[in-house]
Amino acid sequence: MRSSGSYGLITPGLQIIMLGMGLTLELSDFSRVFRAPAPILWGVLLQYTVMPLLGWGVGYLFQLPTPFAVGLVLVCCCPGGTASNVIAYLAKADVALSVSMTAFSTMLAAACTPLLTTWIVGSRVDVDGVGLFVSTAEVVLLPVAIGLFLRRYLPKLTEKLLPIAPAAAVLMIVLIVAAILGARKDAVLESGLQLLGAVLTTHTFGFLLGYLLGGLSGGFGNVARTISIEVGMQNSGLGAVLAQAHFANPLTVIPSAISAITHCILGSALAAYWSRRPVL
Repeated sequence: MRSSGSYGLITPGLQIIMLGMGLTLELSDFSRVFRAPAPILWGVLLQYTVMPLLGWGVGYLFQLPTPFAVGLVLVCCCPGGTASNVIAYLAKADVALSVSMTAFSTMLAAACTPLLTTWIVGSRVDVDGVGLFVSTAEVVLLPVAIGLFLRRYLPKLTEKLLPIAPAAAVLMIVLIVAAILGARKDAVLESGLQLLGAVLTTHTFGFLLGYLLGGLSGGFGNVARTISIEVGMQNSGLGAVLAQAHFANPLTVIPSAISAITHCILGSALAAYWSRRPVL
């Protein structure tokens, strides 16, 4: 894994974020999949089909250079992130469903993210599928499992950590994005509009298709809104870690940084709109 300067913050930063996510979860968030599986499974299926296909299609449509196109596909193959749960809360959507979808898609990420990325971009660049799997497990599954363990067996410590977890996650996301964009600012400026347009288009259609297809599972109410948010928002930090570790071209990491900013802005705007229009 390459690590130099501020780039060294990316992996431990994401691990802190995922540990914080684990602290907020309970085993019931996973058992809910068996009690009310339809919307969760449908939403996760959309997460791992709509976004990867959008990443590939938009990259081709915008004729992105190979490193940017691969980076866009990679971040689109990542699971939902903790930010989606916050946006679901602000949008007055189904927060329990959002948390369950995030938890389930995160657990599947160790298999789904490497497999989908290798399948979609393996013909354009060499992809180490096994390496992607190992890295995903290290930076996602292990910290989340530790967080779950602490919440279950060390509740007093968890109570002390929970209040600072959201702030720590935000700080780590800001540092990760700053580290990536700061290190590659010339490349960002050179192709900024083209790449920004591609990322913006991808996430916009992610939210839209998530809502339209999510509505098929139970009408266009809170479930559809929640699925829209989960599909439209990815764990961009994971995309950054995997791009940094397993792709030779350093530009591959840039779409993940721009994605982190873009989906948070779009999600916040959507939350502001939906929060003023409660489901009847």
